[in-house]
Amino acid sequence: MDDEVLRRTDAILAERPGDDAAHEARARALLALGRLEEAETDATDAVRLDPEEVRYRELLAEIQSQRGEHADAAAEYARLARRDPGQVAWTVAEAAERIEAADAEKGVEAARRAVRLDPGNFDALLALARGLIRLGDAAAALPAAARASELRRGDAAAREALADALWLAGREPEAFDEFRALAEQFSGRDRERILVKARSLYRQRAGWLGRLLTSAAAAFAFALRRGWLRVR
Repeated sequence: MDDEVLRRTDAILAERPGDDAAHEARARALLALGRLEEAETDATDAVRLDPEEVRYRELLAEIQSQRGEHADAAAEYARLARRDPGQVAWTVAEAAERIEAADAEKGVEAARRAVRLDPGNFDALLALARGLIRLGDAAAALPAAARASELRRGDAAAREALADALWLAGREPEAFDEFRALAEQFSGRDRERILVKARSLYRQRAGWLGRLLTSAAAAFAFALRRGWLRVR
């Protein structure tokens, strides 16, 4: 299906290079095929041909985000949000992209704007919590993370943010319990990330024997899974 779209849009653009809709369709097909660099080129062309079309700018931002170009994606979402300040989703997306771009301060500013627009928005609160954690502001991060967890009980991303905020606030036993539970819930790279955090926290509070255990990742993971480890 996507290959057929590419064939059709190639033919259209050969005749009408300025067809913005064809560039959009081609960009979406390339995105679906994982050909992100080419998709970005077509999405950029669509935006260039019709800068006022919201759909094209959203598509470009999505592609930039997937390519890891988070600062560029944040700028696109910010442009959209300025055009319609009441559209919370764009402000939340800007916040998330700025935080991914290691610009936590601006990410927190955007997240706070989103929370003011919609105090019960889960994604806005989660972005706010993550940004505040990056900034080391435990006092503000903890209530934001707790509120996000209340809104979606059991959500893994919210629970991880809450665990991070608890750790930052010096409530290590509670944070460690959350990390241990999340290690059972996650798999693959997500689980590895949680285990790294749990090991680091445990090492901070453990004696020499505990620090020796954390030096072996497999042994630590086994002991954690069996429930043998506690932080006091």
